[in-house]
Amino acid sequence: MASAVQPAADRQRSFRSGVVVEKEDLYALNHATKSLARENTDERHNHGQYGAGDPRGRFCEAWRFPVIDGHYNAEEPSESLNWNEVTFIYRNSEAQSVGVTGTFAPAWQAIPMRRIPETPYFTATVLVPKGEVHTYRFLVDNRSELDPVNPQTATLENGRTWSRFFTEGCTNRLVLEAWEAVILERLTDHILPFHTRDGERFLAAYYESLDKRQKEERYPGAYRFDESVGVVNFIDKILAREEAHRLIDYRICLRLIDRLLRQRNPFVEPRQMPKQMFVDLYEQMAGGSVPGWDYGTYGDPRFFLQLVRRHTLTGAFAHPKYCGNSGASGWAYLSERYRDAETGMTLFDWRKALEKPLGTNEHYRG
Repeated sequence: MASAVQPAADRQRSFRSGVVVEKEDLYALNHATKSLARENTDERHNHGQYGAGDPRGRFCEAWRFPVIDGHYNAEEPSESLNWNEVTFIYRNSEAQSVGVTGTFAPAWQAIPMRRIPETPYFTATVLVPKGEVHTYRFLVDNRSELDPVNPQTATLENGRTWSRFFTEGCTNRLVLEAWEAVILERLTDHILPFHTRDGERFLAAYYESLDKRQKEERYPGAYRFDESVGVVNFIDKILAREEAHRLIDYRICLRLIDRLLRQRNPFVEPRQMPKQMFVDLYEQMAGGSVPGWDYGTYGDPRFFLQLVRRHTLTGAFAHPKYCGNSGASGWAYLSERYRDAETGMTLFDWRKALEKPLGTNEHYRG
């Protein structure tokens, strides 16, 4: 399904979603070669995210399909930054015709996919606005099929399952439930370096120093990266895709944490529990000994905390397009904190590496 909340500008442009972009055959083949061109039958890429015998276990990084890439139009450089190019690839040496249909196309229009000459691959690339989530299916000789490679799926209200993808900057929750996101947000408060007094003062000053237009450009929906649509949003997205094999860890441990917190304070919802309760829990998990923890269900709370720490810090300092470092706030924090002692110049001038509106680079078109 399409993103429920879109910036007004995106809603005005949505009629262009699904426009076909011509790409060289080599572009699709480069992606297919790494992931789809192997004849091996062993499931070396199954880390628990697939059932036994699932053919996707044989594909290297199956989560990369369809391919979500940047878009650049020299005639409309600022406008082009609002779009992603989404490339669908389907492998079938016997099919006569293949198309793709989904919520990204006007009126669920079927978009033909062309066969790359002398290969079993069909491909099509379309424009889709950033910040959205969509469902789709392949039409193979007029039969509707799920994407046999993409592990992401969504079940619609009618009970039918569709393949799913999301574009850069998506803030829709995909796998975490609301209560899970709340607990995770409280837990990550003690991992991020921005929740010191000086860190919070800097973030407030950085955000409030922007004018209205800058806020809309750098903070979609006026969200701050240290809120649930920041690092928690980043974690939600990697659990939906590349770290899907870790979703079970989050499912189990967040449930155990919720139960434990309610045992310790049965009169207050975790969202409203005092900070000290999470400080105590964090320290106990770091030490590997948590009173009341159900070790029979999950034997190593310290491992889960290390997993959350890795995901949190990666999200806070990754490229903003990956949803955790909204408006490059994490980079701005590092830029302010690390300066040359003699000149006072920053040691982390990240703006030179990015295009507008976040950066100043006139050549980068990421």
